[in-house]
Amino acid sequence: MEKNTRHKKILGAAGEGLAERFFLQRGCTILEKNFIFRHGEIDLIVQDNGELVFVEVKTRRGRTFGTPEESVTPLKQHLLRRTAEGYIWLHHLEHTPCRFDVLAVTAEGGGASTTYFPNAF
Repeated sequence: MEKNTRHKKILGAAGEGLAERFFLQRGCTILEKNFIFRHGEIDLIVQDNGELVFVEVKTRRGRTFGTPEESVTPLKQHLLRRTAEGYIWLHHLEHTPCRFDVLAVTAEGGGASTTYFPNAF
């Protein structure tokens, strides 16, 4: 594996771990991590007070290339919706309220900051 790709995977995994702790501290239940359906992936699926929450975690080092949340483009949103539809179908959750959240993680100076966007799209 190329060095740059390995660093991105490590950074992404660290961001997802931070997101998992974030949602657990809010009293949510983690249902799935890295759920894959066909050609899409959802980082976290959590249950929050009876609501199904599909979470996209975006992690970046600094803001040189924009904020993490800016990378959740309309195309990415479309793919997340399609993947969520697959999860709902597989688990027979058609009547369960759901939403899409984004947790943006910026790693800078040895620390990380988060920005939470509930019901992002």
